[in-house]
Amino acid sequence: MSWNLKRSADRLSRFWGTLAFRLTAWYVLAGVALVIFTTASLYFLLVAELQKSTDLFLADKINVVRTMLRERPDDTDALREEIELESAARRYQQFYIRLLDERNIPLLTTPGMAEQLDLPRLTIQTQSSPERAKSVKGKNGRPFFVMSAPAVVGGSAYSDTIEIAIDVSQQEALLARYRQRFWLILLGTLAVFPLVGYQIARRGIRPVKEVARIARHISSTNLHERIQPEGYPSELASLAATFNNMLDGLEESFDRISRFSADIAHDLRTPVNIIRGEAEVALARARTVEEYREVLGSCLEEGVRLSNLIGDLLFLARAESPLAHLHRESIDIGELLSGIREYYEAPAAERGVFLTTEVPLTPVIAQLDRTLLQRAVGNLVSNALAHTPPGKSVVLGASAEAASIRIEVSDAGEGIPPEALPRVFDRFFRVDESRSQASGGTGLGLAIVQGIMLLHGGKVEIASQLGQGTQVTLSIPVSPAA
Repeated sequence: MSWNLKRSADRLSRFWGTLAFRLTAWYVLAGVALVIFTTASLYFLLVAELQKSTDLFLADKINVVRTMLRERPDDTDALREEIELESAARRYQQFYIRLLDERNIPLLTTPGMAEQLDLPRLTIQTQSSPERAKSVKGKNGRPFFVMSAPAVVGGSAYSDTIEIAIDVSQQEALLARYRQRFWLILLGTLAVFPLVGYQIARRGIRPVKEVARIARHISSTNLHERIQPEGYPSELASLAATFNNMLDGLEESFDRISRFSADIAHDLRTPVNIIRGEAEVALARARTVEEYREVLGSCLEEGVRLSNLIGDLLFLARAESPLAHLHRESIDIGELLSGIREYYEAPAAERGVFLTTEVPLTPVIAQLDRTLLQRAVGNLVSNALAHTPPGKSVVLGASAEAASIRIEVSDAGEGIPPEALPRVFDRFFRVDESRSQASGGTGLGLAIVQGIMLLHGGKVEIASQLGQGTQVTLSIPVSPAA
């Protein structure tokens, strides 16, 4: 028995875990609640209207008899017709009237009233709450509404009592039929709503299943596939668009990682092959001390280049880590640029390039990481010197704005082709592959600059025209992000 209960509980838990089952359950509950609320409201409204109609009928009859007693107290025939004959002519919803004098002695009574009602008890019941309709049971169990009221006779000082009772069995039968149909409607609702709700839920989650089916087939080998949101509801269309945007980002990341892996393999393989080739040539036969020295120097040069490449890659990896921290301090940007100019003056003079700074007279102070900023500007200056012909100038400038600080490095070199500008911040990208290799460049300089700016919450922009030079702008927020 316990095993069967456990199986039932597991099955129910499995069903409840599906979206279709939950939607169906909520649909059924909402539908049944709505049906109960609607039918119950209509039922109580019908009861109130029937009660109101009965009260108005009783009050109207009492008013007719009162008027006759007050204005025509001697017209016995009219009273007898109103009390004894009118009710007898009715086939449905019969009513009975009894007229009592001051001593509660019956004067006129509708025929058959004594057979339907316990008259002495009726008098006691109506006198306890006159002019208010009261529900009583007749001798045969039929329901009645009764009411009594005093009536002044002519211009005399005494008054009679009017007792009126109306048979409401037809109303009770109507309400009974209503309740019976209510239960039938409720049972039909419980039978139909789960089926309809399940079909609606299945149709409603069909786009979700379609999105899940497409998502299951997408892997690293077919990231180009996309979900077509046409025809989906707006919520699912938004979900599909978000999923497609995520796939765009993943595809771009995979492509960038693939290119990065190929580039790093190529850049690491070149110095390793050179070192291996030099060593194999040196070991092929006996060499002089000078020849061994030359081989060791070549190996050392490639080793330094390999070490720099690995260091740059490690720096980029740390810069992209969410745990990377900056060591901010107050820095005078003009003083920083002057120090960088002094550091690169010798290489600039060797190449015949003029290196100058243009900074405001008012000191520009900011909370920055000195070491990282020196490396970023140094990479830009190194690139500018490498691509500026002799006799031209490289200018380091700084300016302060309301919300940011701008540092510019401008040269008058050959410029960068427009088609290459979007890729200059990619790792290992070189505009001139042969020249970069000859100068020992790794193609990571601008990528490092961009990483440093991202750490500071800033950005780097580049503008260039062929034959006129290149300008790189570092924009750093004055207030660091929290």
